[in-house]
This record gives sequence, structure tokens and C-alpha cells, in this order.
Amino acid sequence: MYKGDDVPIRVEHLTAKYEGRMVLDDLSFFVKKAEIFVILGGSGCGKSTLLKHIFGLYKPASGQIYVNGTDIVKAGEAERESILQQIGVAFQGGAMFGSLNLLENVRLPLKEFTDLPNDAIDRIAYTKLNLVGLGEFCYHMPSEISGGMLKRAALARAMALDPEIICLDEPSAGLDPITSADLDQLILNLARSLHITFLIVSHELASIYSIADRVIMLDVLTKKIVGFGPPAGLRDTSDNPWVRQFFNRQPSKKFAGKDVING
Repeated sequence: MYKGDDVPIRVEHLTAKYEGRMVLDDLSFFVKKAEIFVILGGSGCGKSTLLKHIFGLYKPASGQIYVNGTDIVKAGEAERESILQQIGVAFQGGAMFGSLNLLENVRLPLKEFTDLPNDAIDRIAYTKLNLVGLGEFCYHMPSEISGGMLKRAALARAMALDPEIICLDEPSAGLDPITSADLDQLILNLARSLHITFLIVSHELASIYSIADRVIMLDVLTKKIVGFGPPAGLRDTSDNPWVRQFFNRQPSKKFAGKDVING
């Protein structure tokens, strides 16, 4: 396992269970600084579960999760909270508070975790919204903007505390191709210009090919990692047939070559 200084996330032998059922089994991988790293796999394979373990929402059954060299599983409460403030999170639906405008939503982490005066908090929140192209919409309510704008607003809130790491759960879900491509480009720009490390759950192949430096692919049957590397490399050279089938978007055997209507 690589342990260089440019590795903000390192997972070692992570096992996760839910109500006694194995969900993830003995996962080990690392994420490099300013890398766009994607977690993917079939439905029910544990992608979002893994992401939630990394940003501290769930505790693993066993294994270690290192953030900037510190194991958040063994860290004390105060140390763990300090470490996790280095991670911004944007959930799949955006999770914006409908009763607050966009500026107020982005202000929330700053109010919660800093002692800055209100005028400074307002300036920072506006700057984050401006970074994602929403400065002129700062007083709009979440119900007044599009789905793509909601995703960008959630990203602005995730950046409020200037985290080194941002976790995104299915950022392109429900977006049309152009809006999805715009969001991909925004993520690329932020990673390259601000040196943010992105950890993203996605199954959108076009997006993955566009932005991912490396991916891990989880298998719903074995609960393990079955692919690790650049997406194009896994598509073309993986020795796992299912991995190649996934990246080449090929149908399963029960549908391939059949007339489904006539059987």
C-alpha cells in the first residue's frame, strides 16, 4: 500500500457490515492528492456505503481509514471531528434546506464550525457560490433553481470550509447530458485549479471517462474490489470479463442476442 505524503486518503482492509450482513470485504486502496477518484460498480455493490465510511458517517466492522495520515476509526472524538472538517460532502439530491436561500445554505458550515463574523461568513459563502457560477442566484430558494444548479449549490456548500477532500454521491444523477458535462467540467476545473481531491460515487460512464483519473470497481457478489486503475485501461485490458462488460456497456447474457418480447 502506497503511503506517500501526497495520499490524503488510504483505506486498509476495510470490512463493512449492515445488520450482520457483509457489504464490503477487505478493501484496500489509496487516493492521491488532487486526484479525481471514482467508486463504481453495479447496483447494490456498496458504493455509497463505502463513501459514507470514508467521510465518517459509518464505522467499519474492521480495518483502517486514514485521512492525511490519521486513522479516523481510532481517533478520539475531538480529533476525529477536526479531521472530518477537512472533508466536504455533497449528497445525491443536494440536501439543501428548502426554507433557506442558497447563500444561507452555504453559510451553515461556516456558522457551525468557525467563529468568523457574519460579514466575513457572507463574503466567503458568496465567493463559493460564485466559484460554481451561482453568484447571481445567491438569494434564490432551492425550489427556484434547476436540478443542475442545485448540484452546483451543494458543491459550493461542500467547499465552504476549504476542505482538501470533497466527496460527491452520484453528482450527475438525473441531469441531462449537457448539464452533466458542465458539472464534469466544473469538477475538473476545481480539482486542477484549487488542488482539491475528489472522491466520487458514479455509474455514469460518459462522466467517468471524462473526469476520472482512477477508479475502483466493486463487485456485488464477492463484496471486493475487482478493478483498480484508469477507466480506459480497465475497459481495454482488465482480465475480469465482467469489468470489461461494464465499461463497454454490453448487455448481460440473458438479454444479448434475444428478442425479449417474443422470448
